[in-house]
Amino acid sequence: MEKFTGCKVFSATLARDRDAMSDTINNWLGKHPELEIVDKSVTLSSDNQFHCLTIILFYKPAGA
Repeated sequence: MEKFTGCKVFSATLARDRDAMSDTINNWLGKHPELEIVDKSVTLSSDNQFHCLTIILFYKPAGA
């Protein structure tokens, strides 16, 4: 993994929230053009009733 200075966690359990996660992430990225994404982690966990999707973006200042 490349060096990073921070991370942003996006997590959703409800189907409608999972479906909207790409919009949520793209909106956050649009508000933070000063950041460069250097890595990511995508995890899906489930039990008998729920599915939890978690996406973690690791970032550093752009150009750093």
